[in-house]
Order: sequence, then structure tokens, then C-alpha cells
Amino acid sequence: MQIPFIDLKSQYLAYQQEIDQAIHQVIDQTSFINGKVITELEEELAAYTQAKHAICCSSGTDALILALMAIELRPGDEVITTAFTFVATAEAIALLGGKPVFIDIEPDGCLMNPEKIAAAITSRTRAVMPVSLFGQTADMDAIHGIAAQHQLTVIEDAAQSFGASYKGRKSCALSPLACTSFFPAKPLGCYGDGGAVFTEQADLAEKCLQLRNHGQSDQYNYQYIGINGRLDSIQAAVLRVKLQHFEQEVKQRRQVAQIYDQLLADAVQSGKIRVLKEAHYGKSVYAQYSLVTETREQRASLMQQLHKANVPVKIYYPNPLHQQQPYYSPIQLPVTEQLSQTIFSIPISPFISEAQQHYVVDSIIRCLKNC
Repeated sequence: MQIPFIDLKSQYLAYQQEIDQAIHQVIDQTSFINGKVITELEEELAAYTQAKHAICCSSGTDALILALMAIELRPGDEVITTAFTFVATAEAIALLGGKPVFIDIEPDGCLMNPEKIAAAITSRTRAVMPVSLFGQTADMDAIHGIAAQHQLTVIEDAAQSFGASYKGRKSCALSPLACTSFFPAKPLGCYGDGGAVFTEQADLAEKCLQLRNHGQSDQYNYQYIGINGRLDSIQAAVLRVKLQHFEQEVKQRRQVAQIYDQLLADAVQSGKIRVLKEAHYGKSVYAQYSLVTETREQRASLMQQLHKANVPVKIYYPNPLHQQQPYYSPIQLPVTEQLSQTIFSIPISPFISEAQQHYVVDSIIRCLKNC
């Protein structure tokens, strides 16, 4: 049985006529940059998340850079974040001359541990950047409470959580600034790179709009040093089509996760493996479905056997950022370090069949007997 890790082909085939028509419409209009479709997408993204403003841009990485530029992060400023994330989180901070300050995560969901924030705050701290990982948000109320005490800006890195909710509110509308990615493998993905910044504040929204277009307020007039961070119109057209189907896909993702939970219940009960928990305060969009083994050796053996069984698996993230040369810090993050050695993810998408899920789980159970 062939099972894609993320089934983008089935998704395209499901919406092929709509997507092709939308792409051809952009081509017919020859409005490839800053076209009307960009504004329409931004309005629809804001409406979906209930954020007041959405500013589309060229990637999730550029979304983080734009948000940090909007708060005028300066060289030497510190941003508290986690090391268990894709490199873009720390990269955006470092590119502006800031310093990422890493704190540990909690073990159930791999999300920022709010209890670790206070000890990391110094006179140089400007912001806190929690990462909404694997499809769900961190405990944003707890994070905002600490940030408010110290007058810090919270920027949600929501690259993996567009569509998730926290206490009834959507990810991307939980902080003064939030950033998401539309990389093809994300829950809402385009056919290239793309991203967006979300904010409740009109002044920050206007600033991000100018910063993404070279700092330009109107043609050939510049208020800021900006970047070329615009989303192209073809990607926006694809996203507008997918957004129409997105809420149904979120329901399907959650149904797939529930089936995995049921099928893996006995294996979890045995203690040989555990499933990352969905936080009690929200609903995950299940960008990934992740399992944790007891040891690094068990993970290596299990993954090797699963590859032989044609079950695609992937590790997020094998090398935490505080142990990587550009961001190296001698700090110890025990939960981060342990999970990086024992976590792995299995196939999930709105289009995976129940038969495919049974095959994945049967393979895991069979392989566990040999680990």
C-alpha cells in the first residue's frame, strides 16, 4: 500500500476545476503582483480568524520578519522563544540583530512552557514568541499574563496552527501580532511559498503593508527600510479556493486524529509509545500527528521497520536550535532535548483513508513487537 505523508495530489484533484479556473483568471488579467485577489484573500483570512487585519506576504519566514520589524526590534534585543521549532523562528530574530532566548517546552504538546518565561526575562527582552506547534496553540492566556507584567509584545508563531482554536478563538487572533505560513504542506497551503501577518492594531497593519513592499507608502515614497515580501497573485488565488473548503478539511483532520487515537489506544496503554495530547483549552488542526517512543534507539528501530513497510514517517525536530551552530547556547533544555530524540510523525491529511490508517497503525504495532 502506498501512503503519502501529506496527500497534496488528492487535494488538488478534489478542487482541480476551481483551482485551475482561479489560476487562469489571474493569468488572463495579467495582474501578478499586488492584484485585487490579494486584497480579497486578506479580507477572507481576517474574517476567518476574526483578526482585524491580515497582511499577506511571501513566506512564513517573511511574516515573522515583518512582525519583528513592525515592533522595531533592534540589534541586541532579546526575544524569548523555544528551540523545538523550525529554524525560521530563531532565524527571523537573528536576521534583525536580535537574540533568540530559548526556554523549555512542556512534554504533552511540545509547546512553550509559560512557567519558564519569567526566569528568562532581562532588561533587553522585547518580546515573547510562542510557537503554536503541530497544529495547536500554547497556553496563550498564561503567556500574555506574564508578558503584560513586563510590558513585552507577544508574537504568535502560528505557522502550523492556522485553523486551530484556543478557548473558542482562532489561532492568529490571539496576540497583538501573529504569523502563519502557507507552505504547501501546511494545513492551508498554496503552490509555492506564502504567509501572512495578523494584527488587531491598524497602525501595525499599515506598517506591515509598507514594510512588505520595500517600505513604500506610495509609489517611490518610502517611510521605512523594508523588504520585497509580497505574495504573488497566483498563490493568493489558490489559497482563496482552498479557504472555501478549509473548515471541512479541519473537521476531516480531526476525525483522522480521533481514529488514530482509537487505533493506537492499546499500544499507548502498553507504555511502549505515547501520543502527543491535545490541550484541554483548545482544538488542534493536526498539522502533524506525532508519537513519542521510550528511547532514541527504539525510535530508530521503529522508523527503519516502518520505512520497509512503506509507511512514511518524519522527525520534527531532530536537532533543537540551541544545539545548532548559528544559535548555540550552553543552556540545558531537558524536555526539548529528550523529545528531539524520541518524537516522530506519521501520515495525516484530510484525504487519508481509514484503510490507510489501519495499515499505518497495524504496521506500528507489528514493528513495536520487534523494538
